[in-house]
Amino acid sequence: MTFRWTLPARVTRFRDRLTGRIIAGFLATAFSLWAFLTLAGEMAEGETRSLDERLLLMLRVASDPGNPIGPRWLEEAMRDVTALGGFTVLTLITVTAVVALARAGRARQAGVVAMVVIGAELSSDLLKLAYARPRPDLVPHGSYVYSNSFPSGHSTISVATYLVLAIVLAGLVQRRRSRAMIHAVATLLILSIGFSRVYLGVHWPTDVLAGWALGATWAVVGWFLLWREPAGAAGPP
Repeated sequence: MTFRWTLPARVTRFRDRLTGRIIAGFLATAFSLWAFLTLAGEMAEGETRSLDERLLLMLRVASDPGNPIGPRWLEEAMRDVTALGGFTVLTLITVTAVVALARAGRARQAGVVAMVVIGAELSSDLLKLAYARPRPDLVPHGSYVYSNSFPSGHSTISVATYLVLAIVLAGLVQRRRSRAMIHAVATLLILSIGFSRVYLGVHWPTDVLAGWALGATWAVVGWFLLWREPAGAAGPP
């Protein structure tokens, strides 16, 4: 007589879900890194210059490239939007979130949020130094800048920050529509901040795309680390 040992159903489900999460995380990270490296390679070879210039000038009055399209209040609004991806605002948001999570007994979530945001900031700064791409010189800058252009730090850190916070918040609510709304708001913020950087003439479009790709890489890392099997799902039957 032979005996066949099988895993309990809950353990099997946990194993399958973890395996699926690992595969999904690997594929998402690989795609984000591939997108960043592809953009970086094309940028370094000068292949994106023509497209960057064309897209940047599309947001300017044809007879006066120093003047962004739209009314004056729109330009001021874009400065407000771009501040939402700035170092000061994102630092305040991150510190507040980390402290609130830690005080609520969610030390793991607090640690992951801090790690993702700091990682995004440091990687963005290092890559700016490595690629040393000058800021756009076709139009006046609508916002003060003091670093290199590639990748966009605002885009990188806003993706990492707002997406990882959306993941944390979505994990605290039960309704699917509420979770979808949280992710939609985060996505809208990210897109608006990226657009504002090009509109204000402080970044080339490919800087923003590369920043989104780099920030998404960190957000995927956070997504993987924040996952937790529902209580009892992996326990003994």
